[in-house]
Amino acid sequence: MNAKDRERRRTRKAGKRAESASVLRSLSVDNIDEENETMAGELDMGKHGSLERRIIAPRYSLLREVGRGSYGVVYEAIARKSGAKVAVKKLRCDAPENVELALAEFWALTSLEKRHENVVQLEECVLQKNGMAQKMSHGNKRSKQYLRLVETSLKGERVLSCPDEPCYLWFVMEFCEGGDLNQFILSRQPDPHTNASFMMQLSSAVAFLHQNNIVHRDLKPDNILISESSGAPVLKVADFGLSKVCAGLSAGVRDAEEGLDKNRNGVVNINKFWLSSACGSDFYMAPEVWEGHYTAKADIFALGIIIWAMIERITFIDAESKRELLGTYVRQGSDIVPVGEALLENPKMVLSIPQRRRSHMSEALRKLLKDMLAVNPQDRPDALELHNRMGQVTCAA
Repeated sequence: MNAKDRERRRTRKAGKRAESASVLRSLSVDNIDEENETMAGELDMGKHGSLERRIIAPRYSLLREVGRGSYGVVYEAIARKSGAKVAVKKLRCDAPENVELALAEFWALTSLEKRHENVVQLEECVLQKNGMAQKMSHGNKRSKQYLRLVETSLKGERVLSCPDEPCYLWFVMEFCEGGDLNQFILSRQPDPHTNASFMMQLSSAVAFLHQNNIVHRDLKPDNILISESSGAPVLKVADFGLSKVCAGLSAGVRDAEEGLDKNRNGVVNINKFWLSSACGSDFYMAPEVWEGHYTAKADIFALGIIIWAMIERITFIDAESKRELLGTYVRQGSDIVPVGEALLENPKMVLSIPQRRRSHMSEALRKLLKDMLAVNPQDRPDALELHNRMGQVTCAA
């Protein structure tokens, strides 16, 4: 890849979304102790709607920083009341692009009515400004702060906060002590049983998300976390900052770029819900995403790249972070090119699956990966079909 292409891809970002999620019953935080980074206090809503303050002990103690990026900082923390470990993501909302990512994650995770073992659980999301805070939740549209947060995202202007009055979103989520999929796989010897378990868990998670009308749009090993609290490793699909909820949008705020295809029962067919914001991570993006016209089948392609790389331990060095990451690619001279981009340029290209000569990949898995990585998204299995076929492949192995 040349420098011009890299620069172009770095400047890509998700398009703005106008979903009007509802919010808020008052909760959490009389103040934020910036030095100790602990959330403290609570607000209660009185019978007549007035705010009634009562002081309580800090709710979370932040132990250490476990991740940092342009989006904010992630900490390992302890809930003081229960003693449970949690992950706390602190996001400063002084830039529209940060607000977009935060709202997308909030909308996706709060739209789920049920939990799934392989999808990270959001415990609460707290909006904090001027030392006061409110818990964000569905069902109450009275929060002016929340509405201004949405306005920040839609207008692309810094309308919510100023340097003297910083605004933060705090995401409290389940803590995954096993790191991400890259770290877990590359720090251990190959294990066919672990691979089979992970394939089933990943396909189950994506099937659950698609059944709930959520397209992740940024599936990659960095965004798949590992929980080892139960003994056996459990995958958790995380980081929904680029995700898209494809149903339940109120009339008048649907993007003109998207078309709905409903069956007779009025249920959205997520595989015919078209998206046009080219976003994601290059090495996992489907050919149609590069063109900016795609559906949920793009998640199937990304999952195919992840599983292929995991099975054969194919890696590349990320140019920006210098980390070794799981991911498949196509060689063009001295360059390595993402599979999706290579297929877009040459749709008739035949992928070498398996890539390694001494591979123990079964014929059934090879066929499934080829189908997942088909150039035409219509030739790929949908998420439910994929999960069923994955069960047959792993049982046969």
